[in-house]
Amino acid sequence: MILKIRAALSALVLLVSTFVAAGASPAAAAVQTLNWTTDGDITRFKSAPSSAVAGETTIVWENSEATGNTIGMPHTLTFDTSTEGYNHDVTINQLASPFDQNNGRWVLQTTLTPGKYRYFCTIPGHSTMVGEFTVTGGPVEDTTPPTVTGSVSGNQDDNGDYVGSATVTVSASDTGSGVAGVEYQVDDTGFEPYTAPVVVSELGDHSVQFRATDNAGNASAVGSVSFTVVEQGEEDVTPPTAAHTIAGDKDANGNYIGTATVTVTATDADSGVALIEYNVDGGAFQPYTAPVVVTGAGPHMVHYRATDNAGNRSAEQMASFTIVAPTTPDTTPPATNATVAGDKDANGNFIGTATVTVTATDDGGSGVDTVEYALDSGAWTAYTTPVAVTAVGAHTVRYRATDKAGNVAPEKSVAFTVVAPPQPDTTAPTTNASAAGEQDGDGNFVGAATVTVTANDSESGVARIQYALDNGGWTTYTTPVVVRTPGAHTLKYRATDNAGNTAPEKSVTFTVVSSGEDGCPASDTRPTVIIGNDDTGVPNRDTGDGCTVNDLIAEFDPYPNHAAFVRHVETVTAPLVPGTLTPRQQGAIVRAAARSGVGS
Repeated sequence: MILKIRAALSALVLLVSTFVAAGASPAAAAVQTLNWTTDGDITRFKSAPSSAVAGETTIVWENSEATGNTIGMPHTLTFDTSTEGYNHDVTINQLASPFDQNNGRWVLQTTLTPGKYRYFCTIPGHSTMVGEFTVTGGPVEDTTPPTVTGSVSGNQDDNGDYVGSATVTVSASDTGSGVAGVEYQVDDTGFEPYTAPVVVSELGDHSVQFRATDNAGNASAVGSVSFTVVEQGEEDVTPPTAAHTIAGDKDANGNYIGTATVTVTATDADSGVALIEYNVDGGAFQPYTAPVVVTGAGPHMVHYRATDNAGNRSAEQMASFTIVAPTTPDTTPPATNATVAGDKDANGNFIGTATVTVTATDDGGSGVDTVEYALDSGAWTAYTTPVAVTAVGAHTVRYRATDKAGNVAPEKSVAFTVVAPPQPDTTAPTTNASAAGEQDGDGNFVGAATVTVTANDSESGVARIQYALDNGGWTTYTTPVVVRTPGAHTLKYRATDNAGNTAPEKSVTFTVVSSGEDGCPASDTRPTVIIGNDDTGVPNRDTGDGCTVNDLIAEFDPYPNHAAFVRHVETVTAPLVPGTLTPRQQGAIVRAAARSGVGS
């Protein structure tokens, strides 16, 4: 009597061929969208469809920053139109880059027909970016129920009984609307949804029934498989391990020239390898007995798998590569060149270090293989990065290159001299200052004193001179300083060279007395200090010699630039603090000068 015991279910993937999602109608398959994406990786498409239905199709092909391509890598989406075993009716060959006119996102229209399509990237070096997908029948009225079959797998003894457990795999297909659902029951225990192969491990005789329904509501007849499970001994449940290698001559882009030979190996530590199978470019699987030699220019794929003596089969794997036609033998040696860079002295010698950069190119087709150099009488050394030479004296760097066809370029050389760098400048500039102008019998300057500051540096050179009048702040010295305000004055000065050395602060003292004459007969007597249209609100006072603050500012005089005018205003107002102006009033005047356009 058949045991009515429900078998345990494993977590394997549902094996239902040509499956269409539940709830889809035949009309829904008429218009579909398929998406391909890539990023900066040149070994695979980031995402791609594995199946589709026949009919009008929108293809969204995106290689953009949004899909992870942040380095600007271009790719193509190209449909195979020549390899046997695939549909050839889609001729899409679209280049996409994050920097193209669509920012890497292309929307393309086509029509798919039932069968298998192969796609790949045609850019050299991207030959492993390849894949395929299957298209099932298009939208037609479906009145035919699905086809449903069941198979039993597992280790069997000499009587055909399954040792330890038996796995029932149900497959359903529907060429019309697609499979909507599959159900099964073990030993008449009641139908339930089939989601994964059913593992029956209870000892004894068993029967598994199954049925399928398509999206048009057509139900198949009930099918069944019967089997017996017997006690398990030690068994091999591990599939073989399979791997491949590809051999052949390659070009600079990694493509195989003329021929590629694929060798497949498999090992199994338990029951041993029983069979290796392979196919080329989607053809039928056939037994593997010797390395597979593939010829013919273009991209290719070799699929392979292995089965052990216990019936365990490895996952299907793939070797992908591109073959290019043989080229004319390369008999031309590489072209080489060398340049020397670094800081030079007046005689053209390199100061401290000379860096030699060697370059090589090969127009013969095989590409540069090695570049070598030799410094002075030293041995030949592989060149990988520019050569820095620091030893003082005359030098010669010899260099040569060899291409992948064995052609060696003639030896060349470059000569140069390295000298020791100069000692650093640690000496500050020398400075001096003098006051000039009309003087009275006591040595006082009548009306104005003009102070000239000089600086000299024989090494790195003078970078700047600064001065400070009385209690004013340090100001960059550009022209002699004219001081008209009556009274005793002190002008401090200093200088800094281009090495950052600053001379000790020095000073010059002098006294300005009034000339007794009106220094500005046509004086500007407006009540407040005004620059352009900017009224500062500061009283326009007499500075002691008949000249007002506005007279000293002299906004209508010529200036080489705006900065020179602002510096002039700072210079003539600084001696007026304290006395004629407060520090705040002087600051207001300087800011008004900065806001003006005088000198622009």
